[in-house]
Amino acid sequence: MSVFKPSAARGTGISGRRAAFLAGCAATVLLAVTACGGSGGSAGTAKDGFTQAAQNDGELTVWVDATRMDAAKLYKASHPGVKMNIVSYDGDANGSNYLQTKVQLFNRTGKGWPDVVFSSQNNEVSWAVDAGFAAPLNKGLIPKSTLDGFAKGANDVCTIDGTLYCLRNDLAQTVLWYNAPLLKKFGYTVPKTWEEYQAFGEKVAEEHPGYLVGDAGDSFTPEIYLWASKCGANHITGAKSVSVDTTSEACTRTAKLLDVLIKNRSMSISGVFSTDFTKNKGDKVLLMPGPAWYGGAVFKDGLKTPAKQIGAAPLPQWQGDTSPSTGNVGGGTWLLSQHSTHIKAATDFLKWVTTDNAYQGEKAPGFPAYAPAAENWLKARAASGYYASDLTALKDASSQVWSGWGSGQFSQETIWAATVKPGLTQGKTVESLLPAWQDSIVKYAKSNGYKVSQ
Repeated sequence: MSVFKPSAARGTGISGRRAAFLAGCAATVLLAVTACGGSGGSAGTAKDGFTQAAQNDGELTVWVDATRMDAAKLYKASHPGVKMNIVSYDGDANGSNYLQTKVQLFNRTGKGWPDVVFSSQNNEVSWAVDAGFAAPLNKGLIPKSTLDGFAKGANDVCTIDGTLYCLRNDLAQTVLWYNAPLLKKFGYTVPKTWEEYQAFGEKVAEEHPGYLVGDAGDSFTPEIYLWASKCGANHITGAKSVSVDTTSEACTRTAKLLDVLIKNRSMSISGVFSTDFTKNKGDKVLLMPGPAWYGGAVFKDGLKTPAKQIGAAPLPQWQGDTSPSTGNVGGGTWLLSQHSTHIKAATDFLKWVTTDNAYQGEKAPGFPAYAPAAENWLKARAASGYYASDLTALKDASSQVWSGWGSGQFSQETIWAATVKPGLTQGKTVESLLPAWQDSIVKYAKSNGYKVSQ
């Protein structure tokens, strides 16, 4: 059977942040989900790095969020010989921990595990390995030749001690989006450094008040600006250890930049999906640092920005920094269950959904993590006629995401939303809130069992 459940508010950068547009199906039959998926069966043989359940030719159960539903349906239509049960769930949006909660239940009852599951979160392996759920993928299931095709660093969030436990679906690397006609009208050029970016914002505030060079009102603001600046606020150093330092120059320089632009109002603190931003500021955007999915989810679908206006440029870098770095906001992962009784079919689906051009290269809403599919994705976007520039900046940024910001079991977005965002609305500066941010990160990390160094 198929069980449908509404999509929640946070996702991979596509579904989560567009949840207001995606919510729909009635929230019923939560308990019925436990009846889906294959049972563990009797123990099989040790193979591909784990002990596999006894295999059978039963129905392949795949859990997806609303946005990935099209991918599962496309696979089913193109593989008529595969018996599939497609289940819609929230994708662990907003860090709901729904998947973890259900796996804990399935582990107790000994049945119910899905064969393959999509998650909008990049930190699922932080619990799914210890829970005995995620199967190792680089011990025989997925060929090295396939794994080598993923963008540099794309699967780092899936790897523990050299073993790969998930595959990245899409990337959410940050670039600098810009409005080409407005820049031309005002005689401005795209800034290449953060110093130039700040000067740009100061000039805009003076010459064209009301126009914007960015937004700092979302819970994922630190992933755009502070991650890209190599701020060591979230350095996961081990399975259960993290280094937290929000007071270094890499953090304070970005905080000061944000404070200047927030104060002169060339940077909004509304949030790009807020009613205020959509209604009052959508046509005032000159520049907007943001992830790859902004082009479609924010400008095209959310703000309804007309074609041939939005282009993408490399994210600014700090002067003197010879190693380009970007942040990342979202991007989902696929996990294969150790309990699957349909390993062959599950592995085939996993490879197809992450690498095949039929979905990733042609229909996927987000930038594919698999590099060959990403090439086709970029060609399709260029052919669409929507963008005012080529999207080479997205390709280049896909391998420039700074590795010093990790994916722990705790949510940085939740922490920022609870600690920093309220202060901004009260008129406090980002710089003044850095110590409180650090204290909050430390508390969240320790409450999740992490050893913290500062």
